Amino acid sequence: MRLLNTLAAATALSLAAAAAFAQPPAAAVYVRQVCAADVQKLCPNTTPGKGGGMGKCLRANFSQLSQPCQTAIQQRLAARQQSATPGTPSTPTSPQ
Repeated sequence: MRLLNTLAAATALSLAAAAAFAQPPAAAVYVRQVCAADVQKLCPNTTPGKGGGMGKCLRANFSQLSQPCQTAIQQRLAARQQSATPGTPSTPTSPQ
């Protein structure tokens, strides 16, 4: 019975982890919302995610993006840099 409970708990934990990784982070959703008009205007034939071209297009057109979109992207990049190197302060910069 103890083994069965342990297996059930392990299965539930792995399913919860898989569901968490399947959803985009809240910051990514926020950037998509703030930049939606910019993406429609400057990158209409792209999709988010690897190989979709959206990130490349946004980097190439960064100076043409609206100020709120630029700020959202810079904040997301800063947060990613901080999470990659804990304890190191980072300064947002434009993507290159």
